[in-house]
This record gives sequence, C-alpha cells and structure tokens, in this order.
Amino acid sequence: MRCLSRLSLLPGLAGAALCGALAAPAWALDLQQAYDAAVANDATIRAARSGAEAQRERLPQALSQLRPNVSFSAGRNYNDLISEGRGPFGQDVRTQTHYFSGNQTLSVRQPLYRPYLMAQVRQAEAQVESAEADLARDEQNLVVRVGEAYFEALLTREQLALVLAQKEAYGTQLDAARKSLQAGSGTRTDIDEAQARLDLTVAQEMEARQNEVYTRRRLEVLTGQAVEQLAGLDGERFAPQQPVPASVDEWIARAEASSPELQSLRAQAEAARQEVDKARAGHLPTLDAVAQWSRTSSDNVNSVNQRYDNKIIGLQLQVPLYAGGYVNSTVRQAVAAHERARELLEAARRDLGVRVHHEFRGMTEGILRIAALEQAVRSAEQAVQSSRKSLAAGVRTTLDVLNAEQQRTAALRDLAQARYLYLASRLRLYALSGEDAQASVAQANAWLLR
Repeated sequence: MRCLSRLSLLPGLAGAALCGALAAPAWALDLQQAYDAAVANDATIRAARSGAEAQRERLPQALSQLRPNVSFSAGRNYNDLISEGRGPFGQDVRTQTHYFSGNQTLSVRQPLYRPYLMAQVRQAEAQVESAEADLARDEQNLVVRVGEAYFEALLTREQLALVLAQKEAYGTQLDAARKSLQAGSGTRTDIDEAQARLDLTVAQEMEARQNEVYTRRRLEVLTGQAVEQLAGLDGERFAPQQPVPASVDEWIARAEASSPELQSLRAQAEAARQEVDKARAGHLPTLDAVAQWSRTSSDNVNSVNQRYDNKIIGLQLQVPLYAGGYVNSTVRQAVAAHERARELLEAARRDLGVRVHHEFRGMTEGILRIAALEQAVRSAEQAVQSSRKSLAAGVRTTLDVLNAEQQRTAALRDLAQARYLYLASRLRLYALSGEDAQASVAQANAWLLR
C-alpha cells in the first residue's frame, strides 16, 4: 500500500515512521463500509425509521373514520322481582317472580357529511409526508455524521503519526547535539533546546493518542462494530473538485426545492392549515346514515316472556348551535399555530440558504487552501533540508533546524485538516441540497486508499 504522497517529503526515519503509522492493510474499513454499517446499526437512524413507521399509521386511522362503524352488543340478565301491596280485602300481598331477560343490538353507522373527518384525512396525509421527509433528513444527516466521524478519525490518526515522526526527529537531534558537545563542537544550549522540544512532543503525543481513541470510539458507536484500521486518504489520487453547478444561487435554489428539512416543514404547515379547517368544522352540521336491528326479551316486568324485534334505518342530522365560544377559541388557536408553522418554514428557508452558502464556500475556498498548503509543505521541506545543510556548515544552529521541522509538521497538519474539511463540506452541501446520499459517499470513498 502506498503512503500519502506528501509523506515522501519526510526524510529518513521520520518519513518511515509516519508511513508505517498511516499504512493500513487491505481489509481496512473504508467510508462506504462504515456508512453501510451505520445504516444497519446506528440507533438514531433505527429510531427514525420506527418513528416514521408509527406516523404512517395516522392515515389509515383517519380513513377508518370515514368508513362504516359496525357494533354489536348483547346481554342476558337474571331478574328477581318482589312486589308488595294489598289485596281486595285489605290483606297484605307479597309476590316474588323470577325470570330471565336479554337483548341483542346490531348497529351500523355510515358518515355521509362530516367536514371534520375530511380535514382530518388531509391532515394525516400531510403528517405522513412530514414523517417521510424527516426520515429522509435523518438519512442525509447519517451521511454527514458518518463522514465527519470517519474523517475526524483519519485526521487524529494522521496527527498522531506526525507527532510520532516529530518526536523521533527531535530525538535524533538530541542525540546529535550530545555527540557534538562531546566532540567539542556543540553547545549545552543545543542539548537543552532539543530536550525541551522532545518533552513538549511527549505531552502532545499523549493528547494525540487520547483524541485518536476518542474519534475511533465515536465511529464504532455509529457503525456498531469494532474499528481496527481505516482506509486513509490517497494523496496521489485526491483531486478536490469545484461544486457543480458553480453558482451558489443555484445550489440554494436546489436546496429549497429538494431539502428534506424544508419538505418536512412545508408538510407541517399544511397539517397546521388543516387543523384550522378541523376547528371551523365545529360550526358545521354532520349527517350520518344509521341502521339498527335490536331484539329484546322480557325487557321489563310488563313484558315477561315476550320478545320484540325492531329494525330501523334512516338519517341522523346534528346541527351545532352554541358551545359557549369553545369553537371560536379553537379556531383562533389553530390560526395562530398555522402562522407559527409558516414563520418557522420561512426561518428555516433563510437559514438553509446561509448554511448552503457556508458549505459552498467551504468547498471553493477549501480547494485554494489545499493548493496553498501543498506549496507550504514543499517550502517547509526545503527549509528543513537547507537548515540541516547550514547546520553542518556551521552557519545555522540546532534551534533553526528544530524550528524548521516544527514548521514543516504544522504545514502537514494544516494540509491534512484542510483536506478533511473539504470532504466534510462536500458531504454537508450534498446533504443540505437533498442529493443522493449513496452517490456522495461513493465519490468520497473513491479517494481512499485501496
């Protein structure tokens, strides 16, 4: 496996150590595999799928209210009737009667005109649409979360490798300074300066190792599996590209048309509008078709051992007259909620434009920054070589060499960070505009080492 092209700039043991730290076996986890594992194992996306499935049931529940309602009831009772009174000759008369009574009723009700229920169906459709958009948004966010976690893990791994390489270089400089002092050509100051840089690098190594473990753990939580090795970025094949289309206004227009976030808020605004219609339906009459069959036996003391069959069919009209102002209050409440949903939609639309603009600039300016830092790395490497030659000639000091090496390490670190920031901005821009998540992941994955 090839090491990153820029690492060839590091000479000797430093370059070898850094390449060894970044080299990954052929079975290293890449971005596509990490995303596929997260799709299957991430608890957040699984919860989003379950939430969308629950919201989908709102529509069949609303439609069921428009269909016939059929009910059947039956009962059987044992009656113990005691009656007391006076007979024709003034004597007390007490009788006790035991008998069974029962009833069976079958009722069918079909709504014919219920504006409330029709508005409820339209509201349920909007709520299901909102749930589907929320799920799409969460799926797009998963791409971003996996990409950010993956690239952050790569960055911390690369930073650790740079610290290790710098530590080895400082150790070499310290040994050289000690030998020079023993030979009589060096100074104690050179040893102290190299030792101070080495001690600082040891502290930086501890911090870098902690960050590397943390970012790897974060990726493991997303993927639901242990992460041993990661496929690194191939510096030779990595070619950052300008966003297409090249106009930020076109990206904003595309995001406003396709963003799952805005689609969800539009659906929520429509659901709020249907809530207004539901509230206003409190003023309107309702009309139902009713059919009923009932059978009763011995339903009272005067009909013992008698049975009645009754069949009815007809229309039932209900006209609301006055509800104490309740309906008017619910209408005002629904109108205010609808206005709030519309304003939230407008606020999200404006914020989306700002975020799209930010990520667009992150890509376009990231390309320029990467090119500038690549040149800075080449210049820093040349400065290191020149400083070493000048040190050997007695023109430069050990401090000059240490400063040049530190500058080179900082340039390499900034270059790695700029590359990963570009990739993260690309994923976020595609997610904000509602682009295909798989295509976004596949493109970024193509730049990783095989």
